[in-house]
Amino acid sequence: MKILFLNGPNLNLLGLREPAVYGRVTLAEIEAQIRSKANELGVNVDFRQTNAESELVDWIQQAREVFDVIVINAAAYTHTSVAIRDAISGVGIPTIEIHLSNVYSREEFRHHSWIAPVCKGQITGFGANSYLLALQAAISIQL
Repeated sequence: MKILFLNGPNLNLLGLREPAVYGRVTLAEIEAQIRSKANELGVNVDFRQTNAESELVDWIQQAREVFDVIVINAAAYTHTSVAIRDAISGVGIPTIEIHLSNVYSREEFRHHSWIAPVCKGQITGFGANSYLLALQAAISIQL
């Protein structure tokens, strides 16, 4: 099984950016935790981050026939990107949307996700554990 973890804008600043909201764990630390757990479970993961919407779209499109599941933290693009929504819908790969913070307890504009309707499910508000929960969910939807 191969799972693609995609991370959107500003997630490269985890640990520094608004730690009261996003925590002090870095994206590199999250990636190491996911890789360790995936190895334990015999699952292959690819972990990527970009600030560019077009790169996320390209990665989603390239995932066809390579990955079994996509896990995406589209960050701010969650609330703005029809292009990412259309890419997810177009490739037909089960996709799980994740967020570190509970977007529904934050500003009103964060309450709407363009990608949620084309995702298998959504995990939000569990900090770095959102990634571990997504790994478990990705494995379970492929069983």
